[in-house]
Amino acid sequence: MIVERLDHVNIITDRLAETARFYAELLDLEERDGPPPLPPHQVRWMYDASGQAILHINSVDCPRAFDRAVMPGAETGAIHHVALRCGAFDVVKARLDARGAEYRVNDVPSIGLRQIFTADPNNVLLELNFFGS
Repeated sequence: MIVERLDHVNIITDRLAETARFYAELLDLEERDGPPPLPPHQVRWMYDASGQAILHINSVDCPRAFDRAVMPGAETGAIHHVALRCGAFDVVKARLDARGAEYRVNDVPSIGLRQIFTADPNNVLLELNFFGS
């Protein structure tokens, strides 16, 4: 099996501090900075009790590896992508190539992460995360 688990949900907002506080207060998630080079005034990550960053909250002006329009405040419009932690980077990339799919690769060496961004048939943006690849 290629997918190991759901990694996180990314929310784009014009209310960064308020959104982070909401999740911290409502769900006991711990608010932390994102990894470098993401600036704390544009990014807040929310961690569960096991230490996993399950929500990535970004300001509307935060640069993104894969940018597309979002509608903060609209019903579900703040959901930017669905991220899945995966294995077998080369296998997934080869399968995308075989399908002629459009995708973008992004490397985040500071945390040992390679990513593939691609859309599903419904244009849902997927962030496929490969740690240690």
